[in-house]
Formats: sequence, structure tokens, C-alpha cells
Amino acid sequence: MLAETICSAVSAAGLGIAAVTAWRKRFLDATRIAVYSLVPVALVLTGIVGWVAGIAFKPSVWLGFGLLAVAWLLFATTRAIERRGGGTRKERRAAARAARGEAVAPAASAPSLGAGATDSRTRPAAASPQRSAAPAEDFSDIEAILKKHGI
Repeated sequence: MLAETICSAVSAAGLGIAAVTAWRKRFLDATRIAVYSLVPVALVLTGIVGWVAGIAFKPSVWLGFGLLAVAWLLFATTRAIERRGGGTRKERRAAARAARGEAVAPAASAPSLGAGATDSRTRPAAASPQRSAAPAEDFSDIEAILKKHGI
């Protein structure tokens, strides 16, 4: 009952302001003010104000809104943690294996990430003793990654 009275008073005040604005020959502004002032009365007549007033004073409704807020907060928190943490558990395990050096190229029989090629089969035959002191550039692991992704 109080909400309907307040809405009616707001609409009456708005229509009064619209009349004064129209008297000043600002008809477009007066029409806009009249439109906005008719909205509260329309809400009262449709029953929306009564419905809102009915749910505003029920503790069970506020408990429901609180639970919705907690659910949304938990969902947003888990999404943020997932984005910061590197994705799914499967992706994190694969990244941990790669960090430990257990990554194997798709067609390789030995791990591609390691201390380097020290086997005589993989060493170039024309390598001189001076060049063996410098680290050998082995791009086989990079090539395997590029082939895996179709590049």
C-alpha cells in the first residue's frame, strides 16, 4: 500500500514538472519527462510493484539471493584459478613432464629434451675437435614440435 502511494506521488510530481516544461515551450523535453513519470503508475497497475514489495520482505527470498551470490562467487573464483594455474589437470601434468625432461618427440625412440646428443650415431662425422667444445645446435626437438602441429 505504501509503495503504491509513493509511486503515485512520484508520477504526479513528474507530470507537474512536465507541465511546467511544456509551458516554457520545451515540448520535446516535456514529453520525455511525462513518459518517465508515467512508468511508476504503470508498474503499480501491472502488479510488479506489489510483487517486488512482497519478495523484498521475505527472509527466504534474501537467503536465495545470498546463495546465488555465493554460487556465482565460487564459480568466478574457480575460473580465475583455472586460468592462472595453466588449465586442466591433464595440461599441468604434461607441462610437469616436459619440465622434468620426459618429453618424447612423436617419432623419436629416446627423449628429445635432455643433455644433448652424445651418441656417436647422432654426432656429425665431420665434426672437428675444436667444434666439439661449443654446444651443438640440435633442432630435432623443435622440428618434432613443428611437425606435430602441422607446421
